[in-house]
Amino acid sequence: MTSTHHHHSDGNRHAHASHAEHDHARLAAVLDLDAELMADYLDDAANLIAESLQRSPARIADLGAGTGTGTEALARHFPQARILAVDGSPDMAALVEQRARDGGFGDRVTSVVADLDDGLPPLGAPDVVWAAMSLHHVADPQRLLREAATALGPDGVVVITEMAGVPRFIPARDDAELGGLQERCQTAAAGAGWEALVDWTDAFDDAGYDVLRSETVHVERSDPSQSVARYARHWFAQFRHRLADTLDPTDLALLDVLTDESDLDTLHRLDDLTLAAGRLLWIARPRTTASTAPSTPESEH
Repeated sequence: MTSTHHHHSDGNRHAHASHAEHDHARLAAVLDLDAELMADYLDDAANLIAESLQRSPARIADLGAGTGTGTEALARHFPQARILAVDGSPDMAALVEQRARDGGFGDRVTSVVADLDDGLPPLGAPDVVWAAMSLHHVADPQRLLREAATALGPDGVVVITEMAGVPRFIPARDDAELGGLQERCQTAAAGAGWEALVDWTDAFDDAGYDVLRSETVHVERSDPSQSVARYARHWFAQFRHRLADTLDPTDLALLDVLTDESDLDTLHRLDDLTLAAGRLLWIARPRTTASTAPSTPESEH
């Protein structure tokens, strides 16, 4: 991804490094939390990949691999596959390698540090190019899709996943205030064009692909847990930060309360939340190598 470089004096270099380490640790924690709660969709995605290929992939490229949760899921589902994990952050690439070693599949995973805005690194003709909630961060997604089309192996596919809207947190107790706040945040996020609402169908068509599968994979966590509560606080913090110029001051004040981890009443208020979320998934093949198999109509799981 595009990065900006700043020069720092010796006096503040250590402070900047500490801040960067904190941001990295916080991002890694959020990505792992998201993966923990959304793990079921990765199994569904792997099954759909095998169905679309009509075989198990031998080589997979994971673009924007992050902490490697998707890499791990693909490695476990396809135990013969070799996976190239690409990320713009050296810290994330190191986490992917560590996760692979800890999981016992380090010999099948290679990480590459590359800025996708500069184009694709050599991918080695993969059967699958996988981009889980990463394509919307690329400056020119169309160019990347065209490059992926030429990088794929014979009859290979590109798989993109995105959030199917903003997650919804449902309290077990009646909490009209919290429900109303989420409705207004959902509306404001949609109006602001959040990347959680990206639809890649037209982009695939424009880049010369046939969409083989277009699915909505629903994810529910019906048992309250500390993980769901932490995930809710993360999203409430996102609303507070990114919708500050849109939401009413009363809503902003409530979000401040909901994200205050020192408030015991607030912590108790979030303890009974359940989660309803989902992922959009597209599997597409470049038209130049498209098979004669008919496309599968959009469906829901």
